[in-house]
Amino acid sequence: MSSFQIIVGSMLGGSEYVAEACQEKLTELGHQVELHLQPKFDEISNENQTWLVCTSTYGAGDYPDNIQTFAADLAKSDQDLSSTKLITIGLGDSSYDTFCHAAINITNTLISKGCVKLAESKLLDMSLELDPEEAASEWIEEINDRL
Repeated sequence: MSSFQIIVGSMLGGSEYVAEACQEKLTELGHQVELHLQPKFDEISNENQTWLVCTSTYGAGDYPDNIQTFAADLAKSDQDLSSTKLITIGLGDSSYDTFCHAAINITNTLISKGCVKLAESKLLDMSLELDPEEAASEWIEEINDRL
């Protein structure tokens, strides 16, 4: 099975709950998982890892406070991430024109650094989603054969 690093961007805790549900599902499916609630780019294993980025969007399409330094360090890094696989879950409200921009932007940055995207990002509309943790868990199960 695979080894996952779950990188969380959250202001109010919603992304943390979704990330914890994903951690539980991935563990149940036999994967090794490490959760990063205060992610530091230089401290997260990337060699032959799958990174699951689970982040909300704050303000006008910004990163949540706890992931801003990670995103800045990632952007300025020249590290080759071609051995790192990637899946992304974004949380947002589709009534905003910046719906899930943090998730979209970090995905694009990671791809530009060489990450291999395993599946289309799961974008959860919190204005519609009754149980985002369940939706994320179901998505992980659906794409498990690609992980």
